[in-house]
Amino acid sequence: MRKLTYYVASTIDGFIATEDGSVDFFPVGGDHQPAITAQYPETLPAKVRESLGIDKANSYFDTVLMGRKTHDFGVRTGTSSPYSHLRQYVVSTTLPENPAPDVELISADPLERVRELKREKGVGIWLCGGGELAQELLPEIDQVFLKLYPIVLGRGRPLFGAGPQLPEPARFRVLTSRVFEDGVAFVKYVRIR
Repeated sequence: MRKLTYYVASTIDGFIATEDGSVDFFPVGGDHQPAITAQYPETLPAKVRESLGIDKANSYFDTVLMGRKTHDFGVRTGTSSPYSHLRQYVVSTTLPENPAPDVELISADPLERVRELKREKGVGIWLCGGGELAQELLPEIDQVFLKLYPIVLGRGRPLFGAGPQLPEPARFRVLTSRVFEDGVAFVKYVRIR
């Protein structure tokens, strides 16, 4: 069965963006970026891959799932299909139709759709964001790959949105971790079932 991996950047106080959705406070560069990009090049937007000359086949993820706000971020950068090298899904109850020919809209029951995707053949499913969607899909999240930046934001969009209290904690264990010279920690967690 395929795995759903929430692969995301976060501050040490648990925010993935400012309240208005900006991620400009995350520093670009440093020694963490080339190392992580080499391992997961499919997590770069298609335009970035093209500009860097990356044409490596998708090895870890072949599908990306994102919320409307995350997708809107890509639209603001000039594309309605930010990850054209992956199967793309946008979860939204407000979009009237598929945002692009190669982007499928999930407008109802994203949890059931994720369960269907996990049963299909292929490699992993990347939950790109955001926090509200991660909260909703938490029952199906198998792994969390966290780029943890040494930044305290104070407030913003939480790593896992402000959903209802869980009946019991979702437990994970550290699979691997690496701290880079630039202070970024890349921690891979796997779900304890």
